[in-house]
Amino acid sequence: MPKALVAGDFAQYPANEVAFGRALFFDPVLSGNRNISCATCHNPRYGGSDGQALGIGEGGTGHGAGRQMGQAVGRQARNAPALWDLGARQVRRLFHDGRVEWQGAVIRSPAGELLPEGLNGLLAAQVLFPLIARMEMGGHPKSNEIAAAAQQTAPQAWDRIADRVAAIAGYREMAGHDDINIALLANALAAYISTAFRSTGSAFDRYLEGESTALTADQRDGMALFYGVAQCSQCHSGPLLSDQTFHNLAMPPLGPGRIRRFDPVARDTGRLAVSDDVRDSYRFRTPFLRNVAHTAPYGHNGAFPTLRAVIWHHMDPLVGLADFIPPDTMPHWQDVTELNRIRAAFLAYPRAAQVPATLDSQQIDQLIHFLHSLSAPSSSTLSRDQMNLQTVPDTVPSGLTPVGD
Repeated sequence: MPKALVAGDFAQYPANEVAFGRALFFDPVLSGNRNISCATCHNPRYGGSDGQALGIGEGGTGHGAGRQMGQAVGRQARNAPALWDLGARQVRRLFHDGRVEWQGAVIRSPAGELLPEGLNGLLAAQVLFPLIARMEMGGHPKSNEIAAAAQQTAPQAWDRIADRVAAIAGYREMAGHDDINIALLANALAAYISTAFRSTGSAFDRYLEGESTALTADQRDGMALFYGVAQCSQCHSGPLLSDQTFHNLAMPPLGPGRIRRFDPVARDTGRLAVSDDVRDSYRFRTPFLRNVAHTAPYGHNGAFPTLRAVIWHHMDPLVGLADFIPPDTMPHWQDVTELNRIRAAFLAYPRAAQVPATLDSQQIDQLIHFLHSLSAPSSSTLSRDQMNLQTVPDTVPSGLTPVGD
């Protein structure tokens, strides 16, 4: 059993830095074409995700689960991760493939040695990349100066973003000086996300702290399964309910995939693209489970719309892979050869608890009850400070319309 997640598991940030980050989070000025914000795909209403299997970035219209393609070229390659607890001190890896991670005291990322200096932690490094990704917030290279700069080097694009923000008097006032650089912006965004999206105070945490009546009978039975015969805790361990390592669960392919460099096939090989280790084929980071009941759909590509569906898949991944029926609204481009690759990797490189014990319908119900106990207090009972932080501001310093839901 883990320790409860508490406020001490998070760094504390000055209120003015959190306020600065909140304004940036909802301000479309950070996007290349000034038309979307961080909150477009990481909406507080959906736990910092967007309610879609595969989100719609640059060129889309609307927000949250109702967002439409509009002028977007395509959907994102992966499900937008929820933001809960990404700022916890225990976090070692971010993104579904862990491509931003601690290696000792050094942050490893796709930027390599070009990662800006002065970042306050792993989350600050992570937020840099969606800003300049072409289909996320950057846009087409011919459409704006940030996207054009990203074609050269990431630091050039980040500098353009910082210059854009520095030209706004309101942001200079919030920063308290005129020397605004990309590390300052990333640190503020990280401070906001870490402060606004903390899932402390769940029924499970209260139980761990000694409140024996915090869980219902069904939740206690589900907890016994989770930490017992269902073997969930072999991967979903620790305070964040994740071992933060990578596993192949034969998740069905969906959407365009995140194509590995030099790979001519539209597919998503997961951790392999980071490690270049064939044993990491189709392995993805174990997701954090806090607030999981409110962050559907599930899987690195959002293939499963409900907790029940993804639990069923865990019990027999190869049958789930073979029987998967993609939603009508989602592109499903992978062929039989790709399904065979996923199956072969699953069989060739097994992990402990790769196929949990079979559960009956009642046990699955109990397990789902337990997963609901991992939720922080609902939005109706959040602290006033957290509610304020997650609310879309009326205005932002750029003068653009704040983007949220």
